[in-house]
Amino acid sequence: MSTLLTAPLNSGEATASSLSPRLRAWHAAGQDVAPEALLAEAFRYWGRDLALVTSFQAEGMVLLDMSLRLRPDLRVITLDTGRLPEATHEFMDQVSRHYLVPIEILSPEHAEVQRLVSQRGALGFRESRLDRQLCCQVRKVRPLEALFNGIERDAPAAWLAGLRREQTPSRSNAAQIAADDAHPGVWKLAPLAGWSATDVAAYSAAHAVPRHPLYDAGYSSIGCAPCTRAVQAGEGERAGRWWWEQDATKECGLHLTASGAPRRALDVALESLLG
Repeated sequence: MSTLLTAPLNSGEATASSLSPRLRAWHAAGQDVAPEALLAEAFRYWGRDLALVTSFQAEGMVLLDMSLRLRPDLRVITLDTGRLPEATHEFMDQVSRHYLVPIEILSPEHAEVQRLVSQRGALGFRESRLDRQLCCQVRKVRPLEALFNGIERDAPAAWLAGLRREQTPSRSNAAQIAADDAHPGVWKLAPLAGWSATDVAAYSAAHAVPRHPLYDAGYSSIGCAPCTRAVQAGEGERAGRWWWEQDATKECGLHLTASGAPRRALDVALESLLG
């Protein structure tokens, strides 16, 4: 008879001692394990306190499909920034019906969005990289912070992200199991970190995983409507994100560490915006 391990309550710091013995060993080794094995152990340990946060791109859909086979009551969470393409909203409904799973939707604070648009303009995020990061902070990063701070809903102890190392240079060192620097006491798992786009496509085809319709329109990465375009032949996977930014890190801030230097100027701008 197997022993059910129970994850400790969030103590304010994610240390290896707060992991199960198997997760701790994998974390210490720093070597990838099969995504299904990682998910099985993680759900055994955290149960429903392990949530999937997804924008329903190909990687997130693979994790959704894998996870529901192990945990039918999986907690599925997404961010509605207020600027998503209509196709994404339609696809979210399709996914919910296909898998018979409810989707928790996080939204930015209306007052913060109003202040952002009033001060920076509806398309102000194209003025500078800092303006774009500020928009991402208000519409994406702060709603996720509210989730992990337990504001209005239960905070997960750990979350799943569809990061892959080959997506962009800033993700090249992504670990499968990592303490989430941006959210103290929380673990962040990237089971597909070592997978290629071919691996993702193969799993999706083998398991008939629903596919976001914008991929067929030439998109290789899908975010907010004004900030995403189809890519051209030879362009990188995330070249269609914030394409007006040259030689910039193609990240919204959800997957950057809290100690990154670019965050300092951003913090000042955010404090000025929010008062």
